[in-house]
Amino acid sequence: MKNLVQIVLTLGVLGSHCGGIAHADDWPQWRGPSRDGVWQETGIIDKFSAAQIPHKWKVKIGSGYSAPTVANGRVYVSDRQVDPQDQKQTERILCFAEDDGKALWQYTYICEYEIGYTAGPRAAIAIIENRAFALGAMGHFHCLDATTGGVLWQHDLNAEYDIVMPIWGIAGSPLVVGDTVIVQLGGKTACVVGFDVKTGKQKWSALQERACYASPILIEQAGEEVVVVWTGDSISGLNPKSGKLHWRHPFPPSRMPIGVATPVLSNNQLFVTSFYDGCLLLDLKQDALKAELVWRQTGPDEKNTAGIHSIISTPIILGDYIYGVDSYGELRCLDKKTGARIWENQTATPRARWSTIHFVKNGERVWMFNERGELIISRLSKKGMVEISRAKLIEPTLEQLRRREGVCWAHPAYANKHVFARSDEFLVCASLAADN
Repeated sequence: MKNLVQIVLTLGVLGSHCGGIAHADDWPQWRGPSRDGVWQETGIIDKFSAAQIPHKWKVKIGSGYSAPTVANGRVYVSDRQVDPQDQKQTERILCFAEDDGKALWQYTYICEYEIGYTAGPRAAIAIIENRAFALGAMGHFHCLDATTGGVLWQHDLNAEYDIVMPIWGIAGSPLVVGDTVIVQLGGKTACVVGFDVKTGKQKWSALQERACYASPILIEQAGEEVVVVWTGDSISGLNPKSGKLHWRHPFPPSRMPIGVATPVLSNNQLFVTSFYDGCLLLDLKQDALKAELVWRQTGPDEKNTAGIHSIISTPIILGDYIYGVDSYGELRCLDKKTGARIWENQTATPRARWSTIHFVKNGERVWMFNERGELIISRLSKKGMVEISRAKLIEPTLEQLRRREGVCWAHPAYANKHVFARSDEFLVCASLAADN
């Protein structure tokens, strides 16, 4: 971990599992500063004062699943546009001022979709050392100047790597480790590729496997940096500098690659959950770069499940218990030691196929953003869920899912005592400061 420690000291960040984050209170990449769904700020409200959370600002955007990110006084998000006259399709990378939502710049490029669920880009934009790394649904990969929006380098990954395109497109958010940005792209000869952050040139490629939709994470194992990548065929640990395979656990899908939730690390154990194929826990050895299966839970189908069959929601691990959303919105608690179900709750999000909650830990509380656009302040334990307060943040919209009056499936950002959330129509900012 010597290299990672040097990065942290040089750039002044708090997250020990990320490379080069600019500000401790920002939310500059997928799932926060350390890419682990942990929100460190204090001075946050204990409960909501009304049923509707007041917006500090609200701006018009287009459709998309990509989560907003926040860095250095700016908010970044991407969307999709279809010209009503000629039906020309484009993706946009957008930048707004954090304090008032003023549009600062946008970068637009033509992008013809050949995928299902065409609402827009999926991957959160990563902001590292004034570089914005944005990955589109069809594999357009841009490195932009985060201040001006100028193009530093770009790739059409679909054309260059002959992607076996997942039916829902490219979704995993780019991961920056030192001078390498790592992307899961699913090319016919390489599933995962590392690029030089400054030049965009390929540094290495790895894993001749199908892609899935999960974002890679950086962990420490046996004193080494290891990038964990869940592809369409395995869960694997790679050397971030060279792409060398350290270990691989096969996890072939029973129907199709469908993994969306990010793998979750807790005390040298890795939890992974899939909609059709259930969940499993891997023990990551600390005396050697190896991984061994601890347990796996599944069921006869997605309606009759034993563990957690999550589709979009990334679970959260607190101590010896795993909390996550099953296939039809059931909030569940599992014993991490055995995988046995402890309890189930259906109050946090309505029962529906793929019903989703995004979990973020802040101190002793868990903030949940459900697909109805509600924020819930809660406590989770082996005894159950305690709901402290709930309020509406943003209205669901239809482009992401044209069912049940729409959904909010994009993960919010929590930065500088504010929350930033998007729908298919708006990006909103609301204060969560206790002294507001």
